[in-house]
Amino acid sequence: MIVVHPVLETYAPEGFGLWPVTEIEPFSWLPLSGELTPAEVGTAMMCIVSCNDIDPDGSRPPRPAAPLDSFLHGLLTFDSLFAPGGLRVTDQSTGAAFLPGCCDGLEDWRDWYQFVGDGRTLGFGHDPVSPLAERFGDTARLTVNAEQSDSPVIELSVADLRHLIDGAERDLAAFHALAVDWSSRYLPDHRAAVTAALARVLDIPSMVCPARV
Repeated sequence: MIVVHPVLETYAPEGFGLWPVTEIEPFSWLPLSGELTPAEVGTAMMCIVSCNDIDPDGSRPPRPAAPLDSFLHGLLTFDSLFAPGGLRVTDQSTGAAFLPGCCDGLEDWRDWYQFVGDGRTLGFGHDPVSPLAERFGDTARLTVNAEQSDSPVIELSVADLRHLIDGAERDLAAFHALAVDWSSRYLPDHRAAVTAALARVLDIPSMVCPARV
């Protein structure tokens, strides 16, 4: 059985105290879906905000002094947002896992739709690990590491891959819905802006509901 999940690369939350997070192995992959606990959502949000936490240059407003506002500043002011991760394809019968590469980001996951649509080869990294997606007629071939001649390979029909990508899109939308509720509790003053920015990172429509009264 082959499965596809949107995943986010994480890091250890040492010393982080702006909201609750869970202990997680650094540089591991956190699958994003509607099944995460509040602490796992907090961990995902910490990682996404952190990778955009870059000092502003002259094109953006200065960084605020308050710790929370300062941490969120990049997420809320960058035009182009980034989150390390992408789609993970796993062949559960063989254990082969096609992972996001160093040149991959969650914001680019829709490139997979282009791949199944027009067959354009997708490269997700470079030496020493180069995940490569190629299309041969109605078959998609995913090479875990094109730098190795004996690399594990996952093959499936283009139609099946399209169906699995649709499922990954639903997982991202479900995660975003969780993040909206999570933001209502932990970031009430920034809820609309944060969840709109998150929708941009995930490349899904923003569906922020009116604040509860």
